[in-house]
Amino acid sequence: MAEIIARVNDLFEGDLTEDDKLVYLNNVLMGKLLESEELIIQAENNSKAQFEASPTLSSELNNAIMDALAAHTAMSTQALNSARVRQEMKDILMGPAQLYETLRQRGGERRVGGGSC
Repeated sequence: MAEIIARVNDLFEGDLTEDDKLVYLNNVLMGKLLESEELIIQAENNSKAQFEASPTLSSELNNAIMDALAAHTAMSTQALNSARVRQEMKDILMGPAQLYETLRQRGGERRVGGGSC
């Protein structure tokens, strides 16, 4: 994980958190690439070096980046334009996603580690 963090931090500039970068790479792009039947077949039938050199991997990565942009733009636009969507998102965050509990835990960990607000 430390290697991933170091390498991803070198890739992107601007007002992005470490979590922004990791979620984008590990969850968003990885998730899109894992959906590719063509990449699954290539991974099953080739060595890692052959797979990495495949033009299909480069093409699918570009597709994943474009799909992620479109999906996040669509979801963000819907959320910004709808109080109902924002309320539902808040309900999910406060319920099953356990936002409050996770923030409380992080606050406790910070205090134990010597930091305070």
